[in-house]
Amino acid sequence: MTETQPPANPGVPAAHVQTRITVDDPHVMVRLLGARDELLKLVESSIASDVHVRGNQITITGQPADNALAERIFSELLELIQKGETLTADAVRRTVGMLEEGTTERPAEVLTLNILSRRGRTIRPKTLGQKKYVDAIDQHTIVFGIGPAGTGKTYLAMAKAVQSLQAKQVNRIILTRPAVEAGERLGFLPGTLYDKIDPYLRPLYDALHDMIDPESIPKLIAAGTIEVAPLAYMRGRTLNDAFIILDEAQNTTPEQMKMFLTRLGFGSKIVVTGDVTQVDLPGGTRSGLRVVRDILDGLADVHFSMLGSADVVRHRLVSNIVDAYDRWDAAQESQEQQGQQGVHAIPGRQAHGRGRRR
Repeated sequence: MTETQPPANPGVPAAHVQTRITVDDPHVMVRLLGARDELLKLVESSIASDVHVRGNQITITGQPADNALAERIFSELLELIQKGETLTADAVRRTVGMLEEGTTERPAEVLTLNILSRRGRTIRPKTLGQKKYVDAIDQHTIVFGIGPAGTGKTYLAMAKAVQSLQAKQVNRIILTRPAVEAGERLGFLPGTLYDKIDPYLRPLYDALHDMIDPESIPKLIAAGTIEVAPLAYMRGRTLNDAFIILDEAQNTTPEQMKMFLTRLGFGSKIVVTGDVTQVDLPGGTRSGLRVVRDILDGLADVHFSMLGSADVVRHRLVSNIVDAYDRWDAAQESQEQQGQQGVHAIPGRQAHGRGRRR
């Protein structure tokens, strides 16, 4: 229960109001506040209003707009608890972040959207950007998931692929990556062709093991239900009734990207993932992922999901690293532009100086 009224304390500014939230169940209140009030302190550090807890009542004092944000935060956290979720510091941070962005989506709905469950572990989006990405996969035939490391681009796409296979929406899953060193260096590796390309495909196998019983994976691969292969194996094929994922797409050339996209057959879905800031192609080679948006932007049933540092779900430091690199790249670009302007200005000054020396 929630109620708002003017503050009773005469020392509180007149513009402030008090909002009271009553939590009837003491066990819910304990889960809401966290051990040693850890979660309460996180909320307090994120809002401008003052928060006081006494018994089963939370009192929020501050400007009406600040109180409204605090009230929404507590409301969403209570909703998560009521849905059976274990409230964590990460869930609180993500809830606050979504509400501060002014999203119309409820954080409690975003953080409880289950894709797959296996052995008590549930795979679900953890940010608003990830939920929009997952929704786009449901709604479009071709989806590009573009963003930095740790944003769940490939992992969530894999989960949607397994979900589609289990729901019999597709007959098979095809996972592929470009092997950017598919020439001489691979040739010097020992073993068969499979042994040579396995290091490039290993991350896809690792994700599969999180989502499917590892013992059944060899059988599914042998039956052709799951295929993990380098991008070169896609040429000349038409892929029907399949969920197809192209990972590390920043390492494709424009020609390879065109080849891959035109493999699309009836009843199939394509998800392309990559990070345009981590291109490993030889110098001077254009990335197919960088140019494809200019080519396909606005095309019906094709969607581009842009994920950012706010969608990183690895260690919190990873998000800070991504932001630091973005700032550095922007500064380098600015310096290059200033340098180019200076180069254009120098010849004129030198000519003028030489004229005076004469």
